[in-house]
Amino acid sequence: MTLAGHNGNLLGLNQEELENLAESLGQPRYRGRQLYHGIYARWIRNFDELTDLNRDFRSALEPHKEIIYPQAERHFCSRDGAVRYLFRLQDSSSVETVYMPDEDRTTLCLSSQVGCAVDCKFCFTAMLGAKRNLTAGEIIGQVLGVAAGQNMVRGARLNLVFMGMGEPMLNLPQVLKAVSILADPKGVGITLRHIAVSTVGILPRIEELALAPMRPKLAISLNASSDEQRSALMPINKKYPLADLMRVCRAYPLRSWEHLMFEYVMLDGCNDSDDDARRVADLLGDLRSRVNLIPYNSGPELPYRAPEFERVLAFQKILTDRRIPTFIRISRGQDIHAACGQLSLSIG
Repeated sequence: MTLAGHNGNLLGLNQEELENLAESLGQPRYRGRQLYHGIYARWIRNFDELTDLNRDFRSALEPHKEIIYPQAERHFCSRDGAVRYLFRLQDSSSVETVYMPDEDRTTLCLSSQVGCAVDCKFCFTAMLGAKRNLTAGEIIGQVLGVAAGQNMVRGARLNLVFMGMGEPMLNLPQVLKAVSILADPKGVGITLRHIAVSTVGILPRIEELALAPMRPKLAISLNASSDEQRSALMPINKKYPLADLMRVCRAYPLRSWEHLMFEYVMLDGCNDSDDDARRVADLLGDLRSRVNLIPYNSGPELPYRAPEFERVLAFQKILTDRRIPTFIRISRGQDIHAACGQLSLSIG
């Protein structure tokens, strides 16, 4: 039997896989359900604490299996309360995860890949290039690793957004496996209403996501109002242009409580004009959608900068006048390179 994860790490195995493991060790299948509950619902990391398991099962597990979270190698605290975690994985690769506390709910920004392959020209993660996909265990481990680092308790109100390093749609099987465990009431227990996956628009994978039995909310990184503009900023648009993207979005099966989310990073003098806003309104006019306007988070390595806030407000007004709900999202953690688009494994 081949187990997911690295070197006997049980983190990332679903209930059926843990039931199969129990059976392979001469135990009844319900012992696997107990193990699943202990790992994901009780956040236990040491077999000795799984006192509902019999001693024979624990003894059989201990020589070969472990429950390993990614190692929080460093963390950086922002003035606004955000914390950027640099997690070291078992193969010595690294990813970043961002903790953003708020009054009513905490948001965790999760990575799905080491690096990123889609090469958006304004994104610092793109400068790393593509390294590898994360396993479901490494994705879940970010959640549980931050929870441990912040002394969070089971039942804490969490939002999870796959908006960190990587393109989730290029790692969809492992992302969906992680989501199924994270959203399982018998697992980590975060409802699907509070889990969102962001994509640049990998159209076959969006269509695959639409059929998933446990489906997170979908966010589209739009960032431009025309094909010429979007292809210059996001090379993936040459393969999946706006007309095709909008066709797939219109066919996407929204649930009664759901809107399609569109993210629009605003770049001064590039995609922030009134004409851009009108074109965006034309693109989205017949969709049940919401737009997040994100003033660009700059850095010395890339030439872009954020527009003046008055320009952002003017852009928002054009969209809201067309009855498109539009919100301005000021990114957290800018002073520690933890803001949207800034994750690049920088140390300072």
